[in-house]
Amino acid sequence: MIRVLLADDQALVRAGFRALLDAQPDIEVAGEAADGEEALRRVRELRPDVVLMDIRMPLLDGLAATRRITDDGGLAQVRVVMLTTFELDEYVFEAIRSGASGFLVKDTEPEELVRAVRAVVEGDALLSPGVTRRLIAEFASRSKEPVEVASLAGLTEREREVMALVGIGLTNDEIARRLVVSPLTAKTHVSRTMVKLGARDRAQLVVLAYESGLVRPGWLG
Repeated sequence: MIRVLLADDQALVRAGFRALLDAQPDIEVAGEAADGEEALRRVRELRPDVVLMDIRMPLLDGLAATRRITDDGGLAQVRVVMLTTFELDEYVFEAIRSGASGFLVKDTEPEELVRAVRAVVEGDALLSPGVTRRLIAEFASRSKEPVEVASLAGLTEREREVMALVGIGLTNDEIARRLVVSPLTAKTHVSRTMVKLGARDRAQLVVLAYESGLVRPGWLG
């Protein structure tokens, strides 16, 4: 059973999400929070698998709450999905840097929300449909000069290639087609790369790919 915490200052939003998620046979809403500080307390108390975290909340915003969750080694199993009103909200880039596994717009289709919860538990980064490449392109344009990432030296040539493809927004199936391997093989390469780099999920691989210079702006096709 996947346990979810809902963190949003709008009771109506929480009620809608709860009704949808509790109707799933493999998902349960473990708790709710109306502000960032309450969200932190509830995460530490309930240890959910996934937190659906609104970016704008009173007392402590979702970004600060996410940073505290992802910086806490005792909460390493918790995945945070940020909720935002606009697809390319200026805070989305900071959310990914803060350790969020992805983000969704609040008016996303119900089935996409359910898929999102399941996806992040499996270690996949989650972005609203149609946004992935635009987000990565914008992230690339804002990226700083490359910094040396020593752990990249431990990657095989194929793993570096796979990481670069993740960096430009390809899914496992797309990577498999690009490299002419099976989707399972592509997934295995991605997983091994994440383990070697200590990355929580694909979102962190994207950040590392750009910050290390493995992928540079202009690579997007």
